[in-house]
Amino acid sequence: MLRTALAFFLLFVGSLTALASPVNINTADELTLAQEISGVGPKLAKSIVEFREQNGAFATIEDLQRVKGVGPKLLDRNKANLIVEESAESTTSTAE
Repeated sequence: MLRTALAFFLLFVGSLTALASPVNINTADELTLAQEISGVGPKLAKSIVEFREQNGAFATIEDLQRVKGVGPKLLDRNKANLIVEESAESTTSTAE
């Protein structure tokens, strides 16, 4: 009985993980980055947001490595869960 319950629990948890939406590194806030990206804690999440604010949006997922503390291993571990899309602010036209 315990083995069956454990199997259902693992299946349920796996399903929740599969339903998680990708993290847009150009719009995610510090909390989202820290919670959703494996290996990113509050300090690194703050660095990512600060880097983005100072240097503009990331053009590619690989650009995330320009942030001190983000290396190829962290990027490879999370690549399937990361996306790069422009924020609504950067797509708004100022021409009238």
